[in-house]
Amino acid sequence: MRRDLVINLLHNLGGKAEVDRYLREYTEGERNFAVIKVGGGLIVDDLDELSSALVFLHQVGLCPVVIHGGGPQLTAELEASGVTSEFVDGLRVTTGETLAAAQCVFERAGATLADAIDARGARARPLPTGIFEAAPTDRRELGHVGEVTRVNMEPIQRAAERDQIPILSPLATSADGQMLNINADTAARAVAESLRARKVIYLTPTGGILDAKGRILPAIDTAEDLDDMMRSGVVSGGMSRKLIEIDELLRALGEHASVSITTPEKLARELFTHKGSGTLVRRGAPIRAFQGANELDKRRITDLLEQSFGRTLDPAYLDSVDDATIYVGGDYTAIAIIRPRPCGSYLDKLGISERAQGIGLGATLWNRIRRDHPTLYWRSRTDNAANKWYLPRSDGMHRTADWLVFWYGIDGRAEIDACIADALSFKSVFAPRQEVSHAH
Repeated sequence: MRRDLVINLLHNLGGKAEVDRYLREYTEGERNFAVIKVGGGLIVDDLDELSSALVFLHQVGLCPVVIHGGGPQLTAELEASGVTSEFVDGLRVTTGETLAAAQCVFERAGATLADAIDARGARARPLPTGIFEAAPTDRRELGHVGEVTRVNMEPIQRAAERDQIPILSPLATSADGQMLNINADTAARAVAESLRARKVIYLTPTGGILDAKGRILPAIDTAEDLDDMMRSGVVSGGMSRKLIEIDELLRALGEHASVSITTPEKLARELFTHKGSGTLVRRGAPIRAFQGANELDKRRITDLLEQSFGRTLDPAYLDSVDDATIYVGGDYTAIAIIRPRPCGSYLDKLGISERAQGIGLGATLWNRIRRDHPTLYWRSRTDNAANKWYLPRSDGMHRTADWLVFWYGIDGRAEIDACIADALSFKSVFAPRQEVSHAH
């Protein structure tokens, strides 16, 4: 499929501005590698969607480098041979027999995926060995398991130069020539660090990081959210281990990198729309909270709010919020102003730049607000494009001719009515609208 046809398909998923921004960010200039970690189960259960998603990335100008697992296939192979798999802390014990089976299984899985990619008009290059060097793990109870010490980039670069998609298996060789099994997530991290990849993608059946209730978390900033999520039990077990691994990766890659976790079917929506479809994980600076605006750059706050609302802000507004908690994210790219009111906490202003939306900073800011304010209410113009974003984040909504009033954490009809009345009592601090707003 020609690239212009792919881009037209993308515009059907999201707005032209957001798609164009992503294409500029990831596909212009020097070669942009996207490291893709593929769960082994997807090769068995979702091969068509998986190969289609990888070819799609190639068609829009990214250079996918794929690291696949093969856990389900290996377990099935061992069971067929009468061998029971043993695990310690969620990690497979790799005996000599297990390692021999793993070599066959991984080579077969890589070839299967490469054939599916080739059948869709792209070219793939299976590289089952010769990429990773490793040292035996200190945990001797795990057997023939290694920790990656070096990535041989030459075969990967050579495949990319030939317009081939490299397919890597999680096998390594030690300094003395011993074959070792390595964790596929760890292997993906090592490749991403070696390539200085701008984008890392985990394709999984779950489609994202799940909270304790099994719901996909749309965005996580590990600097802001990780410690609290681990402490509170929002994530645990395998999900917490995956997040810790991702956090270490993002520390190495820097603040411009991000990790997307989604399904093959929803990959395009996750990468090329602000709404996304899975979990976007990044590591930025923590959200800062201030009492009033005196310590802040009022000009930059005004610029952000006027850009977000498409209106001119009353110059006296920021002098009237001394009692408010003001949250600032990024370099003045996201802001929330929350006033204490007799009814509770009122979200007076929320402004998020296009750049902040694209990297998930709006969701990170919202996570912080939810953590600090267990109850909240706010209003939004009925024609505000952000209402689709607000609705799933609220417990209820009241409509008038001009306004929608949202709330969460507030119970009781009397309390809700009081909050609605209070929200509708505020006078606008903006001049008449110039364009459709992207804030409330």
